[in-house]
Amino acid sequence: MNSPIPVGIAGVGHSVPDRIISNEWFAQFIDTSDEWIVQRTGISERRWLAEGEKISDHFVVAGQDALERAGVSPEEVDLVIIGTVTPDYMVPSVACIVQDRLGCTGAGAFDLNAGCAGFLYTLSVGRQFIASGAYKNVLVLGGEALSRISDIHDRGTIVLFADGCGGVLLRRHEDCGQGLIEDLTLGSDGSGYHFITRPKGGSFEPITQEILAEGSHLLHMHGREVYRFAVDQMSGLMEWAMKDQELDQLGWVIPHQMNRRILETATSRLNIPSEKVYINIDRFGNTSAGTVPICLSELFQGGQLEKDKFLVMAAFGAGLAWAGARIRW
Repeated sequence: MNSPIPVGIAGVGHSVPDRIISNEWFAQFIDTSDEWIVQRTGISERRWLAEGEKISDHFVVAGQDALERAGVSPEEVDLVIIGTVTPDYMVPSVACIVQDRLGCTGAGAFDLNAGCAGFLYTLSVGRQFIASGAYKNVLVLGGEALSRISDIHDRGTIVLFADGCGGVLLRRHEDCGQGLIEDLTLGSDGSGYHFITRPKGGSFEPITQEILAEGSHLLHMHGREVYRFAVDQMSGLMEWAMKDQELDQLGWVIPHQMNRRILETATSRLNIPSEKVYINIDRFGNTSAGTVPICLSELFQGGQLEKDKFLVMAAFGAGLAWAGARIRW
């Protein structure tokens, strides 16, 4: 049996809406304040899609940036995979729309639903197509339009969620010389599926006037249960990724941006220096599958990714699903 081909990240990109939603804006709908939101979540503002704007618009921009930075033309892309729970339409996949708009002629395309772990799940899947030798260029994107499925009157969720996306172009490591994917892990616990869900509006209970009136087609979350599980899971994923690694070789911990308190608690358990943990939740909120690639793209654009240092990525979300990655830049 042939050894898997080492896979690298050839290009990175991200895109977020221009529309900024401040904490104060929510006071017209719910009993809250800037102080309350910052203290409990670490979020000061977030980006939401404007009326008439689609998340596919941003997937296209992020994909274009990743391709340009990789020096790869759209026609050379073999496969487009998008991790999202908020595609433009339930049918077809948003990946097919993005494939067409990017000009990735003939490339395969599909969506993957793994909640906030969506990008790392797509990264794992995309990696296999390169590692097996089946494909040479795989575009992997993750992101959400969570403002479109959140309940404006639910204080526990509406202040958290936001819109935006990011992604990478995967190639053989020998062809790009950076972002070597050393290891990946995936996991899930379906017994907790009901902790983060859109209860109705699927094929089991299709949309009705009653469902629309009660708002059960919108996102619901059991915050206390999710918080406890997330702290343990994020700590475990980071510990897994850093096992047998020297701390002085750590470039960045890039965690899913679900809640600043969760991130601080999880990283402090492992004595990870706070200056090594990349956090942008204060500016962008929780974009679910978009958080990890947006962070990576910001680090790349800022010239903050050091050669030969390793990156730890960890994400947890609906499913319950989780994923971790260690990447040597």
